[in-house]
Amino acid sequence: MGKYKCVIFDCDGVLVDSEAIGNGVMVEMANELGANIDLPYAMTHFKGSFLYSCIKRIEALIGEPLPGSFEQDYRQRSYEAFRTQIKPVKDVDKVLNSLTLPYCVASSGPVEKIHLNLSLTGLMDHFENKVFSCYDIQKWKPDPAIFLWAAKTMGFSPEECVVIEDSISGVKAALSGGFDVYGFTAHDYNEELKETSTLTFNAMDQLIDLLHES
Repeated sequence: MGKYKCVIFDCDGVLVDSEAIGNGVMVEMANELGANIDLPYAMTHFKGSFLYSCIKRIEALIGEPLPGSFEQDYRQRSYEAFRTQIKPVKDVDKVLNSLTLPYCVASSGPVEKIHLNLSLTGLMDHFENKVFSCYDIQKWKPDPAIFLWAAKTMGFSPEECVVIEDSISGVKAALSGGFDVYGFTAHDYNEELKETSTLTFNAMDQLIDLLHES
């Protein structure tokens, strides 16, 4: 393995193919309230974002506050969708099985969502006691706090870690925390990652060689 001593994975869109599912539910619920948006809009404006940021954007679109039950309803409906539709990102199991250095997951999602989706996709065994959620520290990307916490808990400095991300907010969080960050561009609809990431790759199995060559 190369210069890195630890790999920190984002979850949604990196380990599990959940972004289109979760954003699809968000579109349905927003449109029920008159937002008139589509999935490409959601993937552009909501992907990788803190839920409350998405809520504020929808409120601006419809010109009024969302119902108080919106977050709870969204969690329920999205979790139901995950249970029937979610899959692991192609070849991510091959990557995890090949790693010989420590790794963990650091996500903006709630702990129960991370555990649900990793369990549904058969990946949870790889991440027992190595799950870090922004909800636990109440700080969200692009704040680097989640990555700094994960690195410190795993026993490494930012310079010893590489972050694997698929969203611009995650990339910015990693960079501002002093981490190298590899941008996974398979669903980089805004084509933002190449200009900001340490390097980019568009197929998960490419990560194995990239880590060896680093």
